[in-house]
Amino acid sequence: MNAEEAPLVQFEGSLSNARACWVSRSVIAWNVEVGSGSCYLYCSKTASLVLSGDGDGIKGFDLRIKLEPGKGKLPGDIVAKFPHIQDYRVFNLPDDVDVKSLLKCQLVVASFDFDGKCHNATGLQLPGVLDDLFSYTGPLGSVFSSNRISLYLWAPTAQAVSATIYRDPSGGYPFETVLLKEFNGVWSANGPRSWEGCYYVYEVLVYHPSTMRVEKCCASDPYARGLSSDARRTFLVNLDRDDLKPEGWNSLADEKPVLSSFSDISIYELHIRDFSANDQTMNPDLRGGYLAFTSEDSACIRHLKKLSDAGLTHVHLLPTFQFAGVADEKEKWKILDTGALVTLPPDSDEQQDQVTAIKHEDGYNWGYNPVLWGVPKGSYASIPNGSCRTLEFRKMVQALNRMGLRVVLDVVYNHLHENGPHGDHSVLDKVVPGYYLRLNPDGFIEHSTCVNNIASEHFMVERLIIDDLLCWAINYKVDGFRFDLMGHIMKSTMVKAHHTLHSLLKEKNGVDGSKIYMYGEGWDFGEVAKNGRGINASQFNLHGTNIGSFNDRIRDAVLGGSPFGHPLQQGFATGLSFQPNGHDHGAKSVVHNMLATLQDHIQVGMAANLRDFMIVGSKASEVKGSEVLTHDGLPVGYASCPTETINYVSAHDNETLFDNISLKAAIGISIDERCRINHLASSIIAFSQGIPFFHCGDEILRSKSFDRDSYNSGDWFNRLDFSYESNNWGTGLPPKEKNENNWPLIKPRLADPSFKPCKTHIMTALENFCTNLRIRYSSPLFRLRTANAIQERVRFLNTGPSRIPGIIVMSIEDGHEGMPGLAQLDPVFSYIVILFNALPTAVSFISPALRARDLQLHPMQLSSTNGLVKKSLYEVSSGSFTVPPRTTSVFLELRLQF
Repeated sequence: MNAEEAPLVQFEGSLSNARACWVSRSVIAWNVEVGSGSCYLYCSKTASLVLSGDGDGIKGFDLRIKLEPGKGKLPGDIVAKFPHIQDYRVFNLPDDVDVKSLLKCQLVVASFDFDGKCHNATGLQLPGVLDDLFSYTGPLGSVFSSNRISLYLWAPTAQAVSATIYRDPSGGYPFETVLLKEFNGVWSANGPRSWEGCYYVYEVLVYHPSTMRVEKCCASDPYARGLSSDARRTFLVNLDRDDLKPEGWNSLADEKPVLSSFSDISIYELHIRDFSANDQTMNPDLRGGYLAFTSEDSACIRHLKKLSDAGLTHVHLLPTFQFAGVADEKEKWKILDTGALVTLPPDSDEQQDQVTAIKHEDGYNWGYNPVLWGVPKGSYASIPNGSCRTLEFRKMVQALNRMGLRVVLDVVYNHLHENGPHGDHSVLDKVVPGYYLRLNPDGFIEHSTCVNNIASEHFMVERLIIDDLLCWAINYKVDGFRFDLMGHIMKSTMVKAHHTLHSLLKEKNGVDGSKIYMYGEGWDFGEVAKNGRGINASQFNLHGTNIGSFNDRIRDAVLGGSPFGHPLQQGFATGLSFQPNGHDHGAKSVVHNMLATLQDHIQVGMAANLRDFMIVGSKASEVKGSEVLTHDGLPVGYASCPTETINYVSAHDNETLFDNISLKAAIGISIDERCRINHLASSIIAFSQGIPFFHCGDEILRSKSFDRDSYNSGDWFNRLDFSYESNNWGTGLPPKEKNENNWPLIKPRLADPSFKPCKTHIMTALENFCTNLRIRYSSPLFRLRTANAIQERVRFLNTGPSRIPGIIVMSIEDGHEGMPGLAQLDPVFSYIVILFNALPTAVSFISPALRARDLQLHPMQLSSTNGLVKKSLYEVSSGSFTVPPRTTSVFLELRLQF
């Protein structure tokens, strides 16, 4: 075919896309074939590029540069960082191009046929070249010295940057405007120490791809350490000031609760506002905020002390950084008339209607709407402006530590609440557009996490994350971090953060970094799934890192189904096979096999979800934890050590434990039985190897009236009652947005008074929970520190095809000092057997291997007011156990003296 006969190629481009990636100083990657044609880069400092209508290509450019097609594939380091473009074509820039100047322009690449007709054009994604040329490790944010304050802003694509300085947090006129000067992508200016206590806003002149214009973007400082209300301005605060430190703050590292091993951790997840907003024993001015944790005589603090006294070690606080969704100034909030709501029927839709009507204007939100990560949220402070939030946050941490509890922050580095050049809650995308947020192949922002996915694979994003963690660890003496949607963060970032935090020294940094624990949600989905954007911090990639991840396998096996399945799907604790709820689970044989499989999943989970732990599976063969598979073929076991597993059955997401049980268990059982199921499920977590995690309120039968996503459901559906008079059951149908499909299931349950527990049920649940904690901390055998120790000492006795369905039996063996074999860990108990009976009837279990062992019920169960567990029996001569219905029984062998 000659040139005249060549077919016309249809034009494919759009300047609103960014399908090409500038990945290093000299390389542009683009998934386009040029053949015998050519490719050009176009630049316009004023964003004047347009497509010509006659096929001639691009008009309005200041500069046009011919690109040379490269030979071979993209370099390995680039493919490792951007695996999703590994098959793109390589185009090289000439060596004499002033790349740094070009990056401040609107940029387009266009390809042409052999006859000069343009057949494709697109914008460029710039993170690769920005990392190549502008990776920076120097100071950022506001830096205080003896005689000046210096500002530093990383903004390599900006054309100009200025800072306007204000005396007040809002309104008024700036008393000074400072032009920042650039050196190698970092803009800086110096000012007098008299700026301290003032506020500033950056104005960044920059090309923004979302509007295809050069924009004047007004933004707070990405490295802000103080803010005005709602983050309108950055507050110039020196965190080292003595008046911002509670008395004794500098010595708090020496007062931290003892933590000998991460295996000793137990975690209690709570939301700052939930904790105290409903506490009538507390000063109203303190409710719902940081200072509530300093109110020693309040009901909520007395409750927390009970848990701490029982052994609880860590409080996990839902997001406490500056987030959107709640105004920082309380006078702006709308408040419900709860007195009127109380009179409504328990299954009415009126409550949710009123809650929903003000949900964006009340004082409630979980806080997964990040605006700025490095400043405490203003709405939890007494005064949102100035330095109040810094001092009060520190008082909260100090109070919790002195209560015997370490503090974990829920950090959200997977997404930002807003993007673009104009939004009130957009910050990072104003300063360096298109860099902080992960883009899809067309150049648009990925939203798989919710909105505005963060790209931790970019150097300065990773740096910002680690710098932020260091700020919380050093300046606020935080003891751990829980990473929301951790799987969307790169594994290398998590490992680097882990190493950096653990390098902190008490003598140098005022913090013992070796005691800081990290864990998160290792879900693998979206654009990062199967390492689509590099090796991500998913469950299967984290083994060997000592970073924990949530074990959803044990949750789903205990309760049944998953948060994404049918709400009536039953599990081990909720009656699968032996007490049907009317849902079609399949034929009897299918259900029997399903229960056996779920018991395998629970056993692996109770062995810290270790991938190499051996169990006798339901099909009689001995298998590793990684060889036991979920319904979709994924391994159940994935951890390499016990502290890489967070075992849980309930968290802030989805229905509470009590609500889940009320949905899944047979509708005709009594409230007493539902409460026992609640206790059984919690006990499985309490007595598992690995780290136990409990949702605040599990221990008092907390209900959210079946709300499966109460992130914005106000105080009404999220109420906690530490007077123990109510568990918040029957407060109306949950909000329509996330729950309407389940209303037909929910309504008859809410309307049935037999589902509602009384104060006695709540108090009994609390006692049972505290007993579980005390038992866990009564022996180190419940908290083994290594995979090898678990392999050697933990066994499951009711296994294989002949197992009794509905009962799990776990034993933990200790050695004897001076004797060969296992080392001795426990000076009091030499052998433990825990039996979990999920059946609605008592069950007998015989283990010939245990015959003649002198086992007795744990003294803490014998001394409890739980009359049912006291009926647990063991017969020495036969090795026979009798366990009451829906009961967990712990038997011990006292150590023999040799």
